[in-house]
Amino acid sequence: MITATLVAATGAVFAEASYPPEVSFASNKTRAEVIAELKQESDEGGLNSPASTNPVLQPAAPATTRAAVKAELNADATVANRELDVLRINAGH
Repeated sequence: MITATLVAATGAVFAEASYPPEVSFASNKTRAEVIAELKQESDEGGLNSPASTNPVLQPAAPATTRAAVKAELNADATVANRELDVLRINAGH
């Protein structure tokens, strides 16, 4: 009975604690100053978050064409088979 009371009391204490803990904040800028800064950054392109954090990468052009790779493999079947064997061994097959 005492254990149940302690568990219930502990749960009540934790239930009242805010998460994440509240941190007091006092701004030293006016709303107008913040809006002016945001507008300036936007005009300069500084707020282009998606482009700066996740840039669009251009796909790399392949160094050789598919036909060239097939021709190379057909020309030297021994090397191609040895490379396939190495890949199979490394893959655990």
